[in-house]
Amino acid sequence: MARLIGQWLSERLGEQFVTENRPGAGSNIGTEAVVRAPGDGYTLLLVGGQNAINATLYEKLNFNFIRDIAPVASIARVPGVMLVNPSVPAKTVPEFISYARANPGKIDLASAGIGTPAHVAGELFKMMAGVNMIHVPYRGDAAALTDLMGGQVPVYFGSIVTSIENIRAGKLRPLAVTTATRSDVLPELPSIAEFLPGYESSLWYGVGAPGSTPPEIIAKLNKAINAALIDPKMKARFGELGAIMFPPSSPTEFSKFVADDTEKWAKVVKFAGIKPE
Repeated sequence: MARLIGQWLSERLGEQFVTENRPGAGSNIGTEAVVRAPGDGYTLLLVGGQNAINATLYEKLNFNFIRDIAPVASIARVPGVMLVNPSVPAKTVPEFISYARANPGKIDLASAGIGTPAHVAGELFKMMAGVNMIHVPYRGDAAALTDLMGGQVPVYFGSIVTSIENIRAGKLRPLAVTTATRSDVLPELPSIAEFLPGYESSLWYGVGAPGSTPPEIIAKLNKAINAALIDPKMKARFGELGAIMFPPSSPTEFSKFVADDTEKWAKVVKFAGIKPE
């Protein structure tokens, strides 16, 4: 996504945008690098849901995400999907809730790691459905999906992008998507919110800048990114990645979205008592 938006901005602003990976510490290393960069518009951050989670998950960060990163523009969200092994007797979300309530503390909930979007999506489900499942963290999405298909764990909140082929092959049973509304990728699948009103969990992405970046630079970048969000070719390209582009929004509107998402996950992290590895 960063490379697609970077190429778009390069073509429209006449400046070369280079995407640099800064992995580590659940995205905190890359975030801090941007926080420490000059606010001149030449260093930007691909922000996402993990940043919103980390704001509460990590007690001692060298930055304050809400204060130190200025939201520029939203880009897209990727729906998640509640997956079970085909051996699980539940075929719908209400049936799974009944199954989990009948087996408290006996059902393992896989995740891609402690504090990952897959983990907090499951914890949000536990909180809203009033069920008790045992969290089993894996080292990444691939390992969790492998054991889910093998029957070592019964349930996982994964990404549609990484699980769609196994769903179509019948190796995994999807119960619902995690976005507030249904997904065009699996249109026949209900959303969890149809059974648990207010439930929403998805991977979202946008662009942020150092907090000291002048408003006029943020406005210029916001305008260029918003143009991408309504471009048919860009929409199709993002659709190939399983992503749904946000409607154009102002930096203020994106700022509120980020703040609201951070507040939501703060409640889940505290409720579940999640601590980073």
